[in-house]
Amino acid sequence: MHISVLKNELIDGLNLKEDSIIVDCTLGYAGDSSTILKKIKKGFLFAFDQDSEAIEYSTNVLKDIGTNFTIIKSNFVHLEEELKKRDVELVDGVIFDLGVSSPQLDEKERGFSYHEDARLDMRMDRSSKLDAHYVVNNYSLNELNRIFRDYGESKFSYQIAKKIVKCREEKEIDTTLELVEIIKSSVPEKEKRKKHPAKQIFQAIRIEVNHELDVIRPALEQATQMLKIGGRIEVITFHSLEDKIVKKYFKEICDVKEEVKGLPNIDSKYLPDFKLVANKAIVPTEEELENNNRARSAKLRIIERVK
Repeated sequence: MHISVLKNELIDGLNLKEDSIIVDCTLGYAGDSSTILKKIKKGFLFAFDQDSEAIEYSTNVLKDIGTNFTIIKSNFVHLEEELKKRDVELVDGVIFDLGVSSPQLDEKERGFSYHEDARLDMRMDRSSKLDAHYVVNNYSLNELNRIFRDYGESKFSYQIAKKIVKCREEKEIDTTLELVEIIKSSVPEKEKRKKHPAKQIFQAIRIEVNHELDVIRPALEQATQMLKIGGRIEVITFHSLEDKIVKKYFKEICDVKEEVKGLPNIDSKYLPDFKLVANKAIVPTEEELENNNRARSAKLRIIERVK
């Protein structure tokens, strides 16, 4: 079962009204969307997801609450294009929950888990051509090293990449547990005792397969363009690289321009259009962490359009 992370903080931060128009860019299994829909009886919810199974499940959940919603099967990087197709120019709130939903991780045939044996896959959108099997068996040593180093932040990226290239010369690496064994054999014993050695590598491959980092900034730029005054954008990240992108972009658009910073009277035209709702990222409470271990790396950042 999927448990929404930082749910109370996310919902409270949206400042929902009965007639709010809200975009959930990461519908998943409707954990956040179902609560939002209950609160916007006269408003409308647009929700994005690429996963057909999640869409089917969430459609049934949301239908029991109301009919004032539309689910769009697309990556949220197409936010503006898809909303304008539906004659939507401005919205009151946009949320992004960038984590992989638990059912995707738990469904072993999806190939996301390093604990379950399955064909290497890791696609959020199963109609996508690029999958984990292709990455592991076709990327060059340098490409594998790059994604393990940059996306997995692994100290052993080169050793693991080198071992993968050597093993696949003998036979293709087909399954998750085959890959896990190769990773384990590339990492010193003492490191294996600290944490599962495959965690960072599987994360890196998943990010590569789904272009997870590439789409964040363009989607945020579109969301800010479509936000009404008083509207808010909220982003939950689970990875330091995701959070770095979000934090940097929010700082850019919420900071006073460098050329006028420090002046006693700044003309309003030089003031930013957005403000940070909380100066620091909001993190889960101890109580939430006790109930949901997967929440431990989550961070929520919120901005509001002020002019």
